[in-house]
Amino acid sequence: METFESLVRAEFRPKNTYLNTATSGLLPARTLAALQEAMALRAEGRPLDPLFEDVERARAAFARLAGVPASRVAAGPSVAAQTGLIAASLPAGAEVLTAEDDFTSVVNPFHVRGDLKVRAVPLERLAESVRPGTALVAVSAAQSADGRVADLTALRAAARTHGARTYVDFSQAAGWLPFDANGYDYTVSTTFKWLLGPHGAAFLVVPEDLGGLPPLLAGWVAAENPWDSCYGPVAELARSARRFDVSPGLFTYSGVYSSLTLIEELGVAAVHAHDLALADRFTRGLARLGHEPLPAPGSAIVSVPGLGAKQAELSRAGVQVSDRAGNLRASFHLYNTTADVDRLLDALAGQSPGT
Repeated sequence: METFESLVRAEFRPKNTYLNTATSGLLPARTLAALQEAMALRAEGRPLDPLFEDVERARAAFARLAGVPASRVAAGPSVAAQTGLIAASLPAGAEVLTAEDDFTSVVNPFHVRGDLKVRAVPLERLAESVRPGTALVAVSAAQSADGRVADLTALRAAARTHGARTYVDFSQAAGWLPFDANGYDYTVSTTFKWLLGPHGAAFLVVPEDLGGLPPLLAGWVAAENPWDSCYGPVAELARSARRFDVSPGLFTYSGVYSSLTLIEELGVAAVHAHDLALADRFTRGLARLGHEPLPAPGSAIVSVPGLGAKQAELSRAGVQVSDRAGNLRASFHLYNTTADVDRLLDALAGQSPGT
């Protein structure tokens, strides 16, 4: 019987100390194999049916992760594109409440509309700032810059009280933070970070009634019968969230499906415990070195003020982290070990990083 440790070690063999999943996750061996097989299909002129089937398998796997039926999941290219659909659904003058300095893809499509009232408040005040007349609250479940986890329970309660809809980006959380998309009107997540997939896919979860979203990008794949809808206007849009699909990058979804099978096999609860134990170890080590990270309890992301400039030096030493807003950002995931944490701490202490 495979254990968490043995399964992870069979899938990942990083060549350096990689603590940068908040930027992009490592590809499992099974995903690399799936991508190579997908490319071989194209190179050899074989039928591409298996690649289209992988799109649906990936959709179903993400739906299981989010706790919703696959009929509520739309497949698109990016968070920004999916946010654009949400923004397009709002009437002129609608108020959108956001968190200050949230990731641009979550907030900018509302700003470029030009006729919405976009209000930003500190993340800690988001729930209390929902008010009568707020049409939508848009926020990342975990903040990209510093890892802070939003109080989504309080947000849901406030939104219900005032009749506001909720849009939550789980890109920095899905894969390590258990979540249930049923608690929100819309959720979105890209797949190339904690879900360990290739770039180029983002899943949008919509309500059963499709949430009043306009199918702005609808092409042939958005039809109820795609292969009968290749020419002229689509006669009938899909009766599911697939009406919001964009023509898929087939290689990407083959890789995404393979990556999601690994997350399912390991279990998000186990990944959550593993990742947070490493983040806690790093936080304790920072205290011994006299550094205090930005407060982000319960997060797999740890950001340390004033140390961002060390990113290039650490990279040369084989330790991969990020410089975000002047902070050194380390993000821990299933392929990391206590030795990885200690190597980063050694490097910050001015010691030669251990092997």
